[in-house]
Amino acid sequence: MNLDKKIDYSIALLRKAESMALRLDPENGFYLAFSGGKDSQALYHIAQMAGVKFKAHMNLTSVDPSEVIRFVRRQYPDVEIIKPKMSIYEMAKKKHILPTRTLRWCCAEYKEFSGSGKVTLIGIRKQESERRAKRNEVELGGHKFSGTFDQWEEHEETMVTCVRGKDKILVSPIIYWTERDVWQFLNDVVKVPHCKLYDEGYKRIGCILCPMSNYKQKVKDMRRFPHAKRNWIKVIQWLIDNGYINNHNISDA
Repeated sequence: MNLDKKIDYSIALLRKAESMALRLDPENGFYLAFSGGKDSQALYHIAQMAGVKFKAHMNLTSVDPSEVIRFVRRQYPDVEIIKPKMSIYEMAKKKHILPTRTLRWCCAEYKEFSGSGKVTLIGIRKQESERRAKRNEVELGGHKFSGTFDQWEEHEETMVTCVRGKDKILVSPIIYWTERDVWQFLNDVVKVPHCKLYDEGYKRIGCILCPMSNYKQKVKDMRRFPHAKRNWIKVIQWLIDNGYINNHNISDA
């Protein structure tokens, strides 16, 4: 499927899902999860092209690159930037554990709570990873439903009554797009600038020292953002000194 067909498919999906979004939030429609990265930019602009009602939100974690925040404030002033009540460093002390690949509490604390009780637009793509390859264009939080919009429609009445409290309906309009599609869309179709970190060789511009990034990326982050390295070393030392890291081989953060 070429990019034009994917754009048409994404627009059709957004228009089909809009009535559901307006039913749950008549004032704002879709809750669009925005990060300032290329995929969330594509998501934002495809929602604009579809002419659907949405409100974009960016949930900060306190380890967001300042370049990304400045870029969003300058290029997307209508995006609501939500600051965390507690920094990730203080949260690690409160939980007595660092966020890791296997225990990624950071996403649950700072990202996943947003959009509860609404239809949330997210910019994930199947091509990104094996895990995301299993995701579908419409999902209901807590693995209650995952499939296409047409399959969803058969169960919509039952499903929408489930959307209470923490539940949210996730819609992924660019799920079938490739990375090349995203760049072609941003550069040639909507012709918008992107965050300069991509030009410095960054493939993804999420949280600094994200547990999911590889070793090489973490080394790059530590050089580029020395304040984050210093802050994490202080937290690790605090966890050691207070007995929460009990490995006898580790005494120095």
